[in-house]
Amino acid sequence: MKPSHVFDWTLKENGQKEDCVAGAMVLSEPSNRAYDKTWAEIEEMLDAALQKQAEWKGWFEKRRAAGDREGMKDAARNHKALEGVVKTLRWVLGEEGIDHPLR
Repeated sequence: MKPSHVFDWTLKENGQKEDCVAGAMVLSEPSNRAYDKTWAEIEEMLDAALQKQAEWKGWFEKRRAAGDREGMKDAARNHKALEGVVKTLRWVLGEEGIDHPLR
């Protein structure tokens, strides 16, 4: 079961989104958000994510050379997770050719 604060959506026949609650308890209002990040901060985060992704790829190769399957799994999982972070940040920055991160 998803956490109570998670919402799903489905498309109605007319193409509009329809919210569906994914749990019994619902937060009545969204959390307070301060949209105060600058484009430079988002770009710095993208650079950091790309750097960290490269580090995980290097770790994967080192673990493969050592025959460490568990280490390879950890590195692959973290590298893959950062793919989502990178795609989301690129989408936020409006890069051409980047589809919605949840599709």
